[in-house]
Amino acid sequence: MSEIANLKIGDLAPDFKAETTLGPIRFHDWLKDSWCVFFSHPKDFTPVCTTELGAAAKLKPEFDRRGIKMVSLSVNGIHEHKGWIKDIKETQKVELNFPMIADPEKRIATLYGMIHLSASDTATVRTVFIIDPQKKIRLTMAYPTSTGRNFIEILRVIDALQLSDQKKVATPADWRPGDECIILPSITDPKELKERFPKGYREVKSYLRYVPYQDLIAPK
Repeated sequence: MSEIANLKIGDLAPDFKAETTLGPIRFHDWLKDSWCVFFSHPKDFTPVCTTELGAAAKLKPEFDRRGIKMVSLSVNGIHEHKGWIKDIKETQKVELNFPMIADPEKRIATLYGMIHLSASDTATVRTVFIIDPQKKIRLTMAYPTSTGRNFIEILRVIDALQLSDQKKVATPADWRPGDECIILPSITDPKELKERFPKGYREVKSYLRYVPYQDLIAPK
């Protein structure tokens, strides 16, 4: 097998052409200016993945509301994918409403480093990439094959990333929308602080300053 990629946060997400259950795509063209959640499965007809795809499909309206495209990958062909989709509909009571990439030659899985050789030299682990509109990787997660992903957590991370980009804040441990946010330490100019946070902020330390979530999203 060719060398496995080691993609990191901030790297450009590699482009590729692929066949999917919703037709052929060129990844970057398909993304356009959207955010994306790209996640992989060890193979078709696996129990944990069946529940994951059902959970993701049920949450698609929430991803859509945030401008997120979803795409999954499994190292089987389109014919197997279509059979699996029928099982997902039957067992999870939902239609798969986003594309699944067929990657029987493991070309894309290798390009994205989805195969961890110490775990398996044939099957992808449960990898997640969050990709921003500039095609930059903003988050990577890799779960073992036995552990299902938490798509509510993926939505939470997207909310944090999008808020950070828009308002130049960070989010503390266990943050959820509605909780206080942290002003970036790089913002020290009093004029900029006043412009960005006109209602003020709570300073615990010079490097630890909190601002209410409602102040960030309320019209100025």
